[in-house]
Amino acid sequence: MDVSVLGVLEFNSIAVGIKAMDDMVKAAPVKIIEGKTVCPGKFVVLITGDVAAVDASLTAGKAAGEGYLIDELFIPRLHEYIIPAIVGAVECSIWDAAGIIEAFSIVASIEAGDIAAKTAGVIITEIRLATGLGGKSYVKMVGNIYEVEAAMSAGVNYIKNKGLLCKDVTLPRPHPDIKPFFCRYVVT
Repeated sequence: MDVSVLGVLEFNSIAVGIKAMDDMVKAAPVKIIEGKTVCPGKFVVLITGDVAAVDASLTAGKAAGEGYLIDELFIPRLHEYIIPAIVGAVECSIWDAAGIIEAFSIVASIEAGDIAAKTAGVIITEIRLATGLGGKSYVKMVGNIYEVEAAMSAGVNYIKNKGLLCKDVTLPRPHPDIKPFFCRYVVT
């Protein structure tokens, strides 16, 4: 899926989230990438389209979900690794270092992944969005140690400033036996 503009709204009510999603697609010609219930009883909507449509759609969704919005995200130039990392882990040929950033919101991990990928030459291998995680999310990345350290620093500092950082870990020279937990299949 070729997505360069991303809008995300995260709600603490499933019913309100579904209503907001309906209002979002009625407000502007956007495509819903994902609209689903996530743990613990939250609802998340990911949309794409042109910049103006996504902006208008997010405005409508925030109005519909006023008082129930946990976090929001609007990225007009999304890094190409982010959507494949959300849909499933990707193949990675380099295995020098790995990094994991765990956050208390869905949006925080998407933001951290986008910032990390734009900061340094890492591959974002997976972004897990709250399902089965008690409302938390995480982003995984691989690359050479210097790139992973730079990417981790940028992503962690951003979400730490939002007060949504749970934990971050950098693994220099990770054991080959854990590689399947970072890199699953090729995304074309």
